[in-house]
Amino acid sequence: MADRHPLFKPLIFVGGLIFGFGLGFSQMARPEVVLNFLQFEDFGLVFVMFGAAIVSGIAFALLPRIRDRAPLTGDTYERRLKPFDRNVLIGGAIFGVGWGLSGICPGAAYASLGVGNVTILWALAGMFVGAYVQGYWRSRSTNAAPATAGAD
Repeated sequence: MADRHPLFKPLIFVGGLIFGFGLGFSQMARPEVVLNFLQFEDFGLVFVMFGAAIVSGIAFALLPRIRDRAPLTGDTYERRLKPFDRNVLIGGAIFGVGWGLSGICPGAAYASLGVGNVTILWALAGMFVGAYVQGYWRSRSTNAAPATAGAD
């Protein structure tokens, strides 16, 4: 992080600002909107996610053609493929349970604070504790597992 461009952190802040404004503007920061989506009553969330994915996808497709390296980090562009494995399925199912119980997406949880939903702090606290427990469990599992040749 020490070699980052001086504008790296300010632009991350601006990106978060735009992200939060977009979530609030599209009403995705409201748990009742997310819950209506999860109950198949309102599909606005799908349009918001696809709209965001299309805009981001265009940027990620064009930038490597314009520049060899990321402008602020200097990192080369490369594909990082995540294998579709058991962890993805189980993690996705667990994520879905938490999503349904809290009624909020992780990114939208922070934006929800901005629109006055202070109760969301309970969900955020739960997200931090859940992520910490998973990281602790993973580190213990990794340390206990024997090293395999050729593993990443």
